[in-house]
Amino acid sequence: MTNIINQLKSIFFDKAQVLPPGLYNYQTPQDSNYQYRLHLRIEPGGEGLLIINASTVLHLNQTATEYAYHLIKQTPRTEVIESIIKRYQISYENVSMDFDHFMSRIDTLINTPDLDPVTYLDFERSTPYIEFPVAPYRLDCALTYKLSNMDEFGLSPEDRVKRELSFDEWKLVLEKAWSNGIPHVIFTGGEPTLRSDLIEIIHLAEELGMVTGLSTDGLRLSENKYLEQLLNSGLDHLLITFEPENPQSWKALRDIIPEDIHTTVHLTIEKSNREDYIKVIDEFKEIGVENISLSIKNPELENLVIELRNKAAENGFNLDWDLPVPYSQFNPVSAEIEAEGFIPDGAGKAWLYLEPDGDTLPAQGINKPLGNFLTDSWEWIWSNAKLLNKK
Repeated sequence: MTNIINQLKSIFFDKAQVLPPGLYNYQTPQDSNYQYRLHLRIEPGGEGLLIINASTVLHLNQTATEYAYHLIKQTPRTEVIESIIKRYQISYENVSMDFDHFMSRIDTLINTPDLDPVTYLDFERSTPYIEFPVAPYRLDCALTYKLSNMDEFGLSPEDRVKRELSFDEWKLVLEKAWSNGIPHVIFTGGEPTLRSDLIEIIHLAEELGMVTGLSTDGLRLSENKYLEQLLNSGLDHLLITFEPENPQSWKALRDIIPEDIHTTVHLTIEKSNREDYIKVIDEFKEIGVENISLSIKNPELENLVIELRNKAAENGFNLDWDLPVPYSQFNPVSAEIEAEGFIPDGAGKAWLYLEPDGDTLPAQGINKPLGNFLTDSWEWIWSNAKLLNKK
């Protein structure tokens, strides 16, 4: 969409008023052979989020947002093109080409399985974090702080959180999140698969229309029946916090990679033995892993993790960013925040983090409560997030 983006930087861009902010949706009729559903959230600045089949959140620039708006409204092509020409004083040829290109890309996304859960259309990855949105793009929900390995007792903040929300309470939380425009939820912990109602909670979020992810140590995924239930729940993507020394982790990874679900493997660099991690990454490649997330627990290993990220990129892995990992000995988030002394760009703005009792933090590891998602109003929580980001 280069032509139209360049045109929009001209004086005509300033004259065109953005579409009214809000939530819009469309679902194909039941008798249609071509089934899909779309949810569009328009920001005050004219940019937007398009949720495709409750499986992918697509970040859009202003023009793409207008095209998505007309797609949802089922506006005839000729009327869309005439509207854009009038609003931006752009040639018929350029608008026609850009509109057809947009529709082709959306058609591809609608019909492509195993998509990345978050995609940026004509955006750099960090661009949407610049302006304060009408609501975060993602909610990270720690369902429990219990851990699979009892030897890790004390490594998750159970002493700070005295209770876990019930299923009915999580239902209220998810409904509040969806009604206020939050399109994406990731269930984390502790170890979320220790919740007996995890499958039902995922199913509930899917019914609302949310994109759903799960951050897990992956150990229960080595149980064939449980893995089947999880895949049938409607879950859209997985983040596996990998334990290279645990044979069960390798078994779970080999079981999940062939399945039709977007999977990212998170590896925390804890020691300086470069060759061990090179061997692990090579094994990932052989198994068929495509998406990797790397981080460090010790800031002194920063050069090693940069080297490993470069190797992963050279070997064709996709590098995923900004995803939560469970509280445990493999959780590097708090250590990185404390070491650098900063709040990540998207914290409290692009995403929020919920503890098991509903207390809302700007992000995992940033213990500055903004309110309780269950008992406090959304307006109160979001106003506190804005105040935090002004500091």
